[in-house]
Amino acid sequence: MTTTSTADATVENTDRRIRPALLTMFLGSFTLVTAEFLPPGVLTALATDLHVPEGVVGLSVSATALTALLAALGLGALFPRLDRRTLLIGLTIGAAVSNVVVALAPNIVLLLIARLLLGLAVGGYWSMALVIAAELVPAERLGKAMMIVNAGTTVATVAGVPLGVLLSTYAGWRTTFLIAAALTAATAVAVRLMLPPIAPSKGIGFGALGSALRAPGVTLGLVSMVAVVAGHFAGYTYIRPALAELLGAGPAVIPILLALFGIGGLLGNFVLGALADRHLGALLLVVPTAIGLSLLAIIASATFAPLAYLAVVVWGVAFGGILNLVQVWVSRVLPDRLEAGSGLVVGGFQLAIILGSAVGGRGVDSIGLAATYAFGAVAAVLGGVLIRRSLTLAAH
Repeated sequence: MTTTSTADATVENTDRRIRPALLTMFLGSFTLVTAEFLPPGVLTALATDLHVPEGVVGLSVSATALTALLAALGLGALFPRLDRRTLLIGLTIGAAVSNVVVALAPNIVLLLIARLLLGLAVGGYWSMALVIAAELVPAERLGKAMMIVNAGTTVATVAGVPLGVLLSTYAGWRTTFLIAAALTAATAVAVRLMLPPIAPSKGIGFGALGSALRAPGVTLGLVSMVAVVAGHFAGYTYIRPALAELLGAGPAVIPILLALFGIGGLLGNFVLGALADRHLGALLLVVPTAIGLSLLAIIASATFAPLAYLAVVVWGVAFGGILNLVQVWVSRVLPDRLEAGSGLVVGGFQLAIILGSAVGGRGVDSIGLAATYAFGAVAAVLGGVLIRRSLTLAAH
């Protein structure tokens, strides 16, 4: 009895130390993602104040995604011996500086330069997040740990960005970015206080990225992940015009449908994150298929409108959990090169955002919304089949 009680007390004390660290990582993902996607929400006011077309302001998101991709792939290699907690503190401070510069920017050039700095912070943070979580919890609990970290992204999408847009309506977009800077600076302090020192993992550097890509199933899995995520963004980037054109949804209905997507995303993060450790193989097939079927259901809702309400919830649930799944996937296929694998996953995710938005835009202009959604659905389902296959290849 005494031995059992002592063991239980040890687990409880360990959990008490881990929870604040994971909640700090949640705070970081929330503040960074909120800052990353604020510009579209304040697009018109920002463009008016800086005297540039709205399309030019839209480049601020693309610039962030591009440097995030580069940072995810190369930042760990540039600092191979630096304690990862220290690196994380530097990245969050960089994000805070970026937000301050955006808030004070007198022209679009300085704003875009500041957004490049934010991209470095976003890509670096996400490439380190899985590595840090793996140091905090046992391998069999990694999915649940990343569920907490990734919840910050979902909450930022559902609440952070809308609240930022609401604040900008009353206080202005510059004040909104200053508040984002303050929250990010607070995150840097929390990282210093709540996270233990984290040594760099094995298998880092540019050579390790190439070695990781040659491991069984890894390249196939990454290409498949890009297909799934790009298929999603080919549809989601143009969800407003799709709902308006295909469903005939008006200004009063579209916000409700988008809110349902966000609620689904929050549920998906927690439910699928909780299941990822034990049911990874099945979920790698089921979740991308759900994304594809949801895209097709949006098309079908043109003839049966209620289907759209179910479709956006299922779509949100599926996409809300996809990042958890690929992070657990890479921990299975590259358990000894986790930092390199995490960088490849985050880089692939950012590439998929760029490709999905670009291909979707070209498709909408050339073949129409319905055909573009069908194309995205095929990419998502095919990606799910192949990434499930990659897990089998890695196991042999």
